[in-house]
Parts: sequence; C-alpha cells; structure tokens
Amino acid sequence: METPLRNVRPNIVQSIRAYRVQDLQEAAQALGHHFLYANLANAQSKQDVLDMIAQQFTLPTHFGKNFDALFDSITDPVHKSGPQPGFVVVLEHIPANGKFDKEAREQLLDIFRDAADYWADRKVPFRVFYSFQ
Repeated sequence: METPLRNVRPNIVQSIRAYRVQDLQEAAQALGHHFLYANLANAQSKQDVLDMIAQQFTLPTHFGKNFDALFDSITDPVHKSGPQPGFVVVLEHIPANGKFDKEAREQLLDIFRDAADYWADRKVPFRVFYSFQ
C-alpha cells in the first residue's frame, strides 16, 4: 500500500512540510490509526492553544489545561484503555507571537516528543506533524 507515511519513522515529531492534512488523515485511516487534528490558527496564548487542543482532540472534561495534563491525556489513560493501533497527530498553525513565543512552542512540541517516546516504548506508532502560523 502506498502511503505518505511509508518513509516516516513510527515515533516522530516533525514539520508537516510537503504533507497535506487530508493525505495524512487518509493514511491514518488506511492504517487503522487514530487521527488527531488541531487547527490553532485562532490561538494567541498558551491557554488558547491548550483549550483548542482539548476541544479538537475531544480530551476529557477534567483535562487540567496545562502541559503536564496534556501529556497525561494523550498517554497513560489511552494506554490503559486497551491496545492502540497507532496515532497520526496534526498540529496546524501553532502560534508564533509574543504571547506564545519560541519557548512555549518548544515546550508544546516537547510534550508531543515525550508522548512519541512513551508510545515507542510500547511499540505503538505516534507520528506528529506540525506547522507554525
């Protein structure tokens, strides 16, 4: 099967570059993987980013809305819910402004890098693609 993911490591966080969101969604579907998408174009602050991810990923209502809670929400409870086939995550238009500066962007991506490591330890593909606005 031809898939845009054929040359992408199974546990990675990388720029979306030439990939199209729809192609990634179709590849996830073909592989039977979960597809998580967040369009952050209207986010300005860390709280906006966390709120939008929580809403668009349909995280539990008790989600703590901080980076630690985000990591927890995309790892342990999901792992405990049973075997997982894999994940394709797209974070589109991560803000690049004074309220969400380079340090905040790196912290956000580090959460997803840590999640990729978490899932790699469990032999579950977890691919994250991102873009900045």
